[in-house]
Amino acid sequence: MALTGRAALLAALGTLPVGVWAPDWTGVLAVNGSLALACACDFALAAPVRRLRLTRSGDTSVRLGEAADVTLTVTNPSGRPVRARLRDAWPPSSWQPGTEVAASRHRLAVPPGERRRITTRLTPTRRGERHADRVTIRSYGPLGLFSRQGTHKVPWTVRVLPPFASRKHLPSRLARLRELDGRTSVLTRGEGTEFDSLRDYVPGDDTRSIDWRATARQTTVAVRTWRPERDRHILLVLDTGRTSAGRVGDAPRLDASMDAALLLAALASRAGDRVDLLAYDRRVRALVQSRAARELLPALVNAMATLEPELIETDARGLTATALRTAPRRSLVVLLTTLDTAPVEEELLPVLSRLTQRHTVLLASVSDPHVARMATARGDADAVYEAAAAARAQAERTRTAEQLRRHGVTVVDAAPEDLAPALADAYLALKAAGRL
Repeated sequence: MALTGRAALLAALGTLPVGVWAPDWTGVLAVNGSLALACACDFALAAPVRRLRLTRSGDTSVRLGEAADVTLTVTNPSGRPVRARLRDAWPPSSWQPGTEVAASRHRLAVPPGERRRITTRLTPTRRGERHADRVTIRSYGPLGLFSRQGTHKVPWTVRVLPPFASRKHLPSRLARLRELDGRTSVLTRGEGTEFDSLRDYVPGDDTRSIDWRATARQTTVAVRTWRPERDRHILLVLDTGRTSAGRVGDAPRLDASMDAALLLAALASRAGDRVDLLAYDRRVRALVQSRAARELLPALVNAMATLEPELIETDARGLTATALRTAPRRSLVVLLTTLDTAPVEEELLPVLSRLTQRHTVLLASVSDPHVARMATARGDADAVYEAAAAARAQAERTRTAEQLRRHGVTVVDAAPEDLAPALADAYLALKAAGRL
């Protein structure tokens, strides 16, 4: 039971001290008695809160940056109407800053024996699972003098998925893939290791592609055309260790790596290749294997939704051993990790040969565009010192990439918004060269 502001004001007016106002005690008693009676009636007429029945329905998943609607159905089994205010509590990251109060608080009116639905719109700001907290209801009497308040536990979970912002690059990469496959009218056919068809020789064709046996059986010169390999295996390895927690812009490096992995997975599955995912730091955080093409992206985004960077050093030896167990046959292993000098030279390079002996290895890393801007800064002493520090960082990064290339690793180093298309282009280049 709670005394509302209106009731508190009336109570104060009815019980002023004698030193301020010398009342007629008969009148004071009458006022207080009337107020007490009105409050008692108001409290008695306020609908009971704990007898209300609450259920949820609505969205169970949403992409980051989009809105999810969760509906709360309130059933009033009592014989009194419900006039109430309701707060549907969720974690703070379930809303954009400044919108929580308007989104989570509702007015509620439910006649006796009926039910009403109210909708809470969530606009999450982080990936992961958002669990509903308590629903608090304050039921008022007809005069608004007293209220009943209670809470209900109504469980519900909304999973916030990665946004897959790089999806916009997929059509252009699929067009390039069709060119490699020779399914569109272009001047060059795809160069791979799988025989595609024979066609007539035209000036400019590589003479090494002439099929002399087929030429001998007909009156024109025939050349062989090739198509990129299909049904190859690709293992995407997400490093979820300490370095993936570094923020570039408004998001951790891990988020940019996830976006690049999703674009590559979508492209490779369309190309007929099989894609698996491994997320690792000192243990396996996520593993997606043996999914059909139509099931691949939903499985990947669900696995990535709850991944968070771990503030521990990645065990490169354990990562390599797990990758080799996950991909026992020759595959394209895509490491989405850092190009920082210390982790690469001290951890990755000593065990890298175990991967490169069996697999084609492609390393993709997120660079910080702020460092590039610092390197060009001039104007005062502070800017010059910042430029020198940025230039040194860039030189170390370039040297580390060259070390990896000498070990046979293809390296992609790009800013967050450029990493996904750059990684897709590197995959297409390897496919065109027949290196998968």
